[in-house]
Amino acid sequence: MTEQMTEQTLAPLSELARAAGSEAVLKEALYQADDGELFLERARGESFLWDDGRLKSASYDSDEGFGLRVVAGEAAGYAHANELSNASLKRAAAAASIAKRGHSGTLAEAPARTNARLYSDSDPLAAPSFEAKIATLGEIDAYVRAKDSRVVQVSVSLAASRKEIAIVRLDGDVRTDTRPLVRVNVSVTAEKDGRRESGSAGAGGRADYAQWIEEGHLKALADEALRVALVNLDAIPAPAGEMDVVLGPGWPGILLHEAVGHGLEGDFNRKGTSAFAGMIGQRVASPGVTVVDDGTLANRRGSLTIDDEGTPTQRTVLIEDGILVGYLQDRMNARLMGVAPTGNGRRESYAHSPMPRMTNTTMESGSMDPAEIVASLKRGIYATNFGGGSVDITSGKFVFQCTEAYLVENGKIIAPVKGASLIGDGPTSLTKISMIGNDAALDNGVGTCGKAGQSVPVGVGQPTLRIGGLTVGGAG
Repeated sequence: MTEQMTEQTLAPLSELARAAGSEAVLKEALYQADDGELFLERARGESFLWDDGRLKSASYDSDEGFGLRVVAGEAAGYAHANELSNASLKRAAAAASIAKRGHSGTLAEAPARTNARLYSDSDPLAAPSFEAKIATLGEIDAYVRAKDSRVVQVSVSLAASRKEIAIVRLDGDVRTDTRPLVRVNVSVTAEKDGRRESGSAGAGGRADYAQWIEEGHLKALADEALRVALVNLDAIPAPAGEMDVVLGPGWPGILLHEAVGHGLEGDFNRKGTSAFAGMIGQRVASPGVTVVDDGTLANRRGSLTIDDEGTPTQRTVLIEDGILVGYLQDRMNARLMGVAPTGNGRRESYAHSPMPRMTNTTMESGSMDPAEIVASLKRGIYATNFGGGSVDITSGKFVFQCTEAYLVENGKIIAPVKGASLIGDGPTSLTKISMIGNDAALDNGVGTCGKAGQSVPVGVGQPTLRIGGLTVGGAG
């Protein structure tokens, strides 16, 4: 829905659901089902892109709708619409109820309630004004260009959204949440002797714009993007072959997220398609490796007060001192596996059914000085930033491109390298972690995770790590 909202649509979502007769519809749809709910959502979002010295795009979107789910055994029926009325609810219920097909179950109890609030219900779209945002974009562009004559292009983007959700169950239980989200990003391209290289930096979280577009913070991001671009101008071709690799803290945790985190989601393990299936209680990583997923970190991009099924999020230990101790669970997979939900049932929007997803996934600190870890390399790669990557859940095999990395020889950083990619598999890599730094950090709030066609905001993090025997793809 892109039209301006009316006073009626601004009423609380739960009231709209009651007015549309949701109680009677849910009673029929969930009769003899194992689980299910009515999920309602109202979302607004905006984005701005300043590129090549001008405002290239500005957009505003709004959407409102519902999704109705019926769970019976291992089957789940789901239907959605962007119009909330008794007629649309009945059509959705009829479609979703096909999942029952004569099934006779007992409806699961509602999730436990929580009094915690991990972020405010502020509206990041409310301030500053449109004019002020555009002026800020132009100021950062001018700031970067004035700092270094080698800058040939600057892109600055702002994006914000505010989502209101309501989860209605048959027993009349209603859970609500209001979720702000902001992300800012600066990308810089520099040129020297006909060679062009780029760098970028971003930040964000669940609050309004104030924290991230304050002048000092945006300039710091611009400085970082410029630094990376200039580093890459001097980069030499990356070597190729098997070697030890040191990963920096913070954002390099995206490798952990992709190569290990997805393999610890409940659906893949229930179906036996994960490399970690059936391994609870077994050693899957080196001693000292502890991996957690924590959706309760205040104002973080991946945090949620409640997940998209109404379950409060929590701190879930997945690997403890190298031993696999748990998986990430939504309600359906937890019930089928005979365990408790972990608050990881997430969906992109009302048009999507929930599934087990990560929130903020991190590896905890060890005791080593990060400088000592880098100095321990005889010959290897020190990777501090990553771009895109891919992973096969069944085998755990991954490929990641480094956007900032350095060649290390005899414990000394020799030069930045260009074109490096890291190739390996998550289960093996976990067992080859030999040194863990004392500097665990979260990323700056820029992560987005894709799974089964759905994208959700996430956080990642880790300390400095040394991993043995990764394959480095490079230019020589």
